[in-house]
Amino acid sequence: MILLAVVLGWLFLVLLNVPIGLAMIFVSMAYSYWSGLGLSFATQRMVDSLNSFPLLAVPLFILTAEILNSAGITKQLFGFARALVGHITGGLGHVNVMASLFFSGMSGSAMADAGGLGKMEIEAMREAGYDDDFSGPITATSSMIGPLIPPSITMVLYGVIANTSIGKLFLGGVIPGVMCAGALMIMVYIVAKRRNYPRDPVQSPRQIFKLFIKSLPALLTPVVIVGGIFSGYFSPTEAAAITVLYAIMIDLLFYRELTIRRLWDAIYGTVVTTSGIATIIAGVGLLGWVLAREQAPQQIAQMFLTIADGPISFLIAVNLMIFVLGAFIESLVILLIVVPILVPLAMGFGIDPVHFGIIVVLNLMISIQTPPMGMALFIVSQVGNIPFQKLAVDVLPWLIPPIIVLILVCVFPILSTGLPSLMN
Repeated sequence: MILLAVVLGWLFLVLLNVPIGLAMIFVSMAYSYWSGLGLSFATQRMVDSLNSFPLLAVPLFILTAEILNSAGITKQLFGFARALVGHITGGLGHVNVMASLFFSGMSGSAMADAGGLGKMEIEAMREAGYDDDFSGPITATSSMIGPLIPPSITMVLYGVIANTSIGKLFLGGVIPGVMCAGALMIMVYIVAKRRNYPRDPVQSPRQIFKLFIKSLPALLTPVVIVGGIFSGYFSPTEAAAITVLYAIMIDLLFYRELTIRRLWDAIYGTVVTTSGIATIIAGVGLLGWVLAREQAPQQIAQMFLTIADGPISFLIAVNLMIFVLGAFIESLVILLIVVPILVPLAMGFGIDPVHFGIIVVLNLMISIQTPPMGMALFIVSQVGNIPFQKLAVDVLPWLIPPIIVLILVCVFPILSTGLPSLMN
């Protein structure tokens, strides 16, 4: 009954539009007070949940994405992607996906992709004659590639929670991320063929090479990160700091668009975003302790053990649960509350933690596209001036390609564990 009261109290506050992180803190504080533990104990639990060296990578990767957007590097990537694939049927739809694939190697955030590239992509597609029910959904779904390609903020958080190598997670997401891009481009081609959308003229090899050289410093970002981690020069957290310096350096040496004012705006945006994430992490840390004290993990584990008799049935149950929860709860909350319970169960079924991590991250990225709580939909709706209700309906067919990739990754673990095993 106490556990039910805590959960219902949290849901009640969320329905009153109290921020999710604060709602978790309020109900957990109330639990600590009425259970006789005191508010000082609850405060210490929140501080302990944030006292993690790997978590420092999160604001640093966010700062990198802010700098890349402020410095106009996204324009270079969009131009190179347009020259590369703009001539294929569905032209700018393919450019949208390819630009997200390039940008994901620097930002590690789906929200940064949707917000940074989204406005530019939708405006270009409108000018070329593409409908909003095509440009909006492809902009939203292509943003999910970001957390699958290194660096990835979501994988950093999963690595901290599951005590799993962040470097291996970075590599494990490469093939599924490329597969998602390929699956979306197939969907783009099919829809564009039916609607007879325009395409760009074929660019000369010389022009493509010229744009490639301009974009090369930015495209090398994931090589610097992954190479540095696996060569032993720096840890994933230190790699995040190196990425910030690298983003500033390539702008100073090549692009020269980052002013003091833009750098300050990037820092300010990072502080705002990080404070929201930190509040959620602190709230989850405290609520997670409450759930553990009331033996919620044991009850959930028992439920899974009764309905799952093997790895495949377990993964089916997990994916269905995350998919349903993701439609109503923010993906970060699901990651921080549910994953600590599921990882030991997955390992008990013999599932590799890297493989399980890629499955969870991929499913969470699908969930940010699903109404009514799809955060990517809110951002694309805002930057693209598209009604949210319309976008929420139009995006549903575009969820099919990433769901197919998710099924393939579940059935064939080598798709996520192959590269990390090669690096070993």
